[in-house]
Amino acid sequence: MKTKNIGIYIHIPFCKRKCEYCDFVSYSNCNNLIPEYVKWLKYEIREIGDSNKLDFENGLDDFVIVKTIYIGGGTPSVIDECYIREIMQELKSHFTISEDAEITIEVNPGTVDERKLASYRKSGINRLSIGLQSTNDKLLKLLGRIHSYEEFLSTYNMARKVGFSNINVDLMIGLPQQKLEDVEKTIEEIIKLNPEHISAYSLIIEEGTPFAKKIESGELQLPDEEIERKMYWLVKKKLEEAGYSHYEISNFAKLGYESKHNTSCWNQDEYIGIGVAAHSYTNNVRYSTIESISEYINNFETNNESDNLIFHEKQNRESKMKEFMLLGLRKLKRNFYKGF
Repeated sequence: MKTKNIGIYIHIPFCKRKCEYCDFVSYSNCNNLIPEYVKWLKYEIREIGDSNKLDFENGLDDFVIVKTIYIGGGTPSVIDECYIREIMQELKSHFTISEDAEITIEVNPGTVDERKLASYRKSGINRLSIGLQSTNDKLLKLLGRIHSYEEFLSTYNMARKVGFSNINVDLMIGLPQQKLEDVEKTIEEIIKLNPEHISAYSLIIEEGTPFAKKIESGELQLPDEEIERKMYWLVKKKLEEAGYSHYEISNFAKLGYESKHNTSCWNQDEYIGIGVAAHSYTNNVRYSTIESISEYINNFETNNESDNLIFHEKQNRESKMKEFMLLGLRKLKRNFYKGF
């Protein structure tokens, strides 16, 4: 029997409020579409999962085993927990999921409570990624975050209480009005909590975002490059001293807690994206789903589901080698050349 390990990404494009810097495909004014979106998301899971099983039975493909599942957004925790349970049940029913699969959901403080977190655990989710960004409430407000640091602490403690033993905390550096002391305080406070994984990203100004407009107008100013470099090296030094391995340019983990899903993507392993704006990479082909929620739903309702897919690239040996080199630059540990 030939087997193939894959990852699955589920996109939940809904937010309570869109952050000032965000250019991800997410919407804060479409909650009325949540029930229909989840309905067709589950349909897509069934269609893809069952077709993989059918192909294998007919000798057309490998036996697919899901090693990682990542539910991202948007803010997945903004929708009712019953929808997450239903999505997880569809995945379990129509895919073969490894017993040791890493199953992650992104959550934001202000959108979860203890009941919701316990429901995630019961459905099989075993890893949380909590969006904090900073312990400085003024910076959180500037970013357009809906929560305070105290609300993050409440979320983190509730997650530990219900049994989550694998938690990532997202942080950001290079923010307008952010000082080196702010970064140092944030890192020191988070180290005290002892999460298994910390992601520390530099702010990237994306065209068309409110942040981009404010910076262009001079309303906001970014730290200069020298200060941002000092922030980066401060984060690296503090986290490594605290026992975190710097395994990717923006990611630090306790031993054995590196993100399996992201690492698989960086290693050019295959993954299937489900939902609007989700990207996939299977059989050397890269493709994605359209970004409009209403069009996504309508195409299913009118039996035009093929219109939901956008082809990007059919990789050959040369393009795979180039990508191998580029992705390798992200990682602190280099993989050996696979011999494509």
